[in-house]
Amino acid sequence: MELESSKKRNLIIAVIMIGAFISSLSMSLLSSALPSIMRDFKVTANIGQWLTTIYMMVMGIMTATTAFLINRFSTRKLFMFSMSIFLIGCIFSMFANNFIYLVISRMLQAAGAGVMMPLLQVVVLKLFPIEGRGRAMGVVGLVVGFAPTIGPTLSGLVVDSFGWRSLFYILTFISILVIISAYFLLENIGTTMKSSLDILSLILYALGFCGIMLGVTNEGSYGWISVSTYLPFVIGVICLLVFTLRQFKIKTPLLELRVFKNHNFTVINILIILAYMALMSATVIIPIYVQSMRGYSAFYSGLLMLPGSVLLAVLSPLTGHLLDKYGARSVFITGMIFLLVGTLAFSFLSSNTPLIYLSIMYCFRMIGLAFLLMPLTTWGVSSLDEKYISHGTAIINTIRQMAAAAGTAMLVTVMVTAAKNNKNTSQVLASIHGVNISFEVSSVLIIIGLIISILYFKKDRN
Repeated sequence: MELESSKKRNLIIAVIMIGAFISSLSMSLLSSALPSIMRDFKVTANIGQWLTTIYMMVMGIMTATTAFLINRFSTRKLFMFSMSIFLIGCIFSMFANNFIYLVISRMLQAAGAGVMMPLLQVVVLKLFPIEGRGRAMGVVGLVVGFAPTIGPTLSGLVVDSFGWRSLFYILTFISILVIISAYFLLENIGTTMKSSLDILSLILYALGFCGIMLGVTNEGSYGWISVSTYLPFVIGVICLLVFTLRQFKIKTPLLELRVFKNHNFTVINILIILAYMALMSATVIIPIYVQSMRGYSAFYSGLLMLPGSVLLAVLSPLTGHLLDKYGARSVFITGMIFLLVGTLAFSFLSSNTPLIYLSIMYCFRMIGLAFLLMPLTTWGVSSLDEKYISHGTAIINTIRQMAAAAGTAMLVTVMVTAAKNNKNTSQVLASIHGVNISFEVSSVLIIIGLIISILYFKKDRN
């Protein structure tokens, strides 16, 4: 009976994991295809990166609703509906005939994808006892870390051979298979309860998040003194402040922010912000450097990331086990050190840096992220009471998406701005200078994370 129950549990997790994997894969799948799309639709890097940024923004907005959705709707119904929305977005992307249409189709994909990861994490946390959560969530780390990092490699291979539209043919085909499998195999986990979605909170959050992101992105084109930059940024900050105050006053908040009274949970979220800013920024910037500044194909830019992606896949379950065995301090400090070494190495790129150097340093980054991505989430959520797991998971995933989107927009903006201000007569050398400055900024953020890990996590705080 126990064996049958274990098989059923693994089957449920497998179905949801595949759906979460392709939705997470889609987030970075356009990284290596971005230069081709930019050429086809005649847009700049600052505009083109919105295909990734808008995806993460919409995912962040949707993720904020998952505590309500997971408690309100059955696992099966929620998964099927979300996958269907993702599928519709993929179909629209296949036939996009202009950049705006492609952006809208990406928003549809993100609306479906935003539910997948929190749903998977909540299901795993409910099905496994606390002493086994590290290892179980380590497997989930394959989705969180491996999918976005394998995206550029897969994208490069497919784009060079068949063009960027073929990426969406693949996603469409897999999505259809997942929906069919879920119809026959997926069962409900936990119970549902009647609750209401606070629409005003959702609007405030969406305006706040998008306003800040728009301001950060526009800085690269207009500068901070432009109304196009500071107006949306200020509106965004005000909306998020009002949103935060409202969550403490209403009976059923969109996000239960009282969980931040737990100091462990608060510190974990700070580290998650730093880790995800580092993860997604490199995923976008490295392909631009390899293709646009060095002249290599999309396949090569993806191929140099492949060893690091494989390392992340292999190490993710292991780091979950290490978290269960040795606690947070050793795991988090190790992760920050590896991430810092790999990121700092990217701030010394030139016009003739060997690709093998990029690949090796990218491996260091992926080793670091394997020690950080899911261990941070697992440790943070496990520090909360059982009744707050769905809210804690929603908050962590919301912050993860915000950090990834903000990191991409901010560090691409730093890259573009530094390139513009560089006095070098060569456009390529000026652009490479921008890349180096961007990774220097990223390195500073990781140093902050390392200091926090050393000072906060003591040996008795496991």
